Amino acid sequence: MTSPATRRRPQAASPPASVSKSTAKSPSGGPGPKVRLRAPLRVRLRNNWVMLALMAPGVLFFIGFFYVPMLGNVIAFQDYQPFIGFKDSPLVGLANFQELFADPAFWESVRNTLAFAALQLIFFFPAPLALALLINSLVSPRVKKFVQSVVYLPHFISWVLVVALFQQVLGGAGLFSNYLRDHGVSPLDVMSDPSTFPLLITGQVIWKDIGWGMIIYLAALANVDQSLYESAAVDGAGRWRRMWHVTLPAVRGVTIMLLVLRLGDVLSVGFEQFLLQRDAVGARAAEVLDTYIYYHGVVYGDWGVGAAAGLVKGVIGALMIWGANKVAHAFGEHGVYSK
Repeated sequence: MTSPATRRRPQAASPPASVSKSTAKSPSGGPGPKVRLRAPLRVRLRNNWVMLALMAPGVLFFIGFFYVPMLGNVIAFQDYQPFIGFKDSPLVGLANFQELFADPAFWESVRNTLAFAALQLIFFFPAPLALALLINSLVSPRVKKFVQSVVYLPHFISWVLVVALFQQVLGGAGLFSNYLRDHGVSPLDVMSDPSTFPLLITGQVIWKDIGWGMIIYLAALANVDQSLYESAAVDGAGRWRRMWHVTLPAVRGVTIMLLVLRLGDVLSVGFEQFLLQRDAVGARAAEVLDTYIYYHGVVYGDWGVGAAAGLVKGVIGALMIWGANKVAHAFGEHGVYSK
């Protein structure tokens, strides 16, 4: 019969490969850094095949319609002719960019684009947040759903119908002008007045897309812990203080992320919207970078200059996203991507 001292002690079972464990000791004798052993790639692909299958259509869409067409930017450095193709079109270096920067119409389109972008950033960007706060304050869920559906529907209307609708209301023969005419006042054609065109464009964007941006904020507000409102109310905070100290901090991260994305897309103020109304107010008032690229590249056949303008716009947009994301990191937010 063996003594207890000579009995073999059972060895502890080793942890599985997917569990983090210490593999070395530090110079001081303590436990070393933890090493996480990841599963092989084929195992992870097999375990997440459903998620990958759902992602595949979106990934293929972006590859086919966004990344592959980026190869066409080579025509910005060529005297491109469609009937001879990319291969045989001669290289001209930076001649297209020199012609672009020497064109006064290009700088006029840049000024118009920045002016429209500033108006949309000031008036349109906070509008979805204000509407989300208003709808979130409604007590009746049925009224809340009804208002949300009504303001969301215009997003699915094409710009052709939106411009036609505004023409019927604010045009020279529209309802507003007829009302003024019936009351002895000189009619006002807002749709063809260059001085009111920036405000008209901003109003159209707000009416059409305010409901689309509101959904993101409503989703963020739905995740706010209701006990925070109750605690603030017990402490004597009124409605405005609860919104300032509870609601707005809860949506700060989402707001900064959307602001970063908006700044990256600041030079895209709407192609169809301006193209449909350009002839009514004139090119000096409605020419933006998107319409400049379209007319010079497609209508006039100056493909190299049009591609150069598009490349400049893309580079500026990328720099804006990078800079805005750095500012978001400085304020302690994640932004679009982490450090």
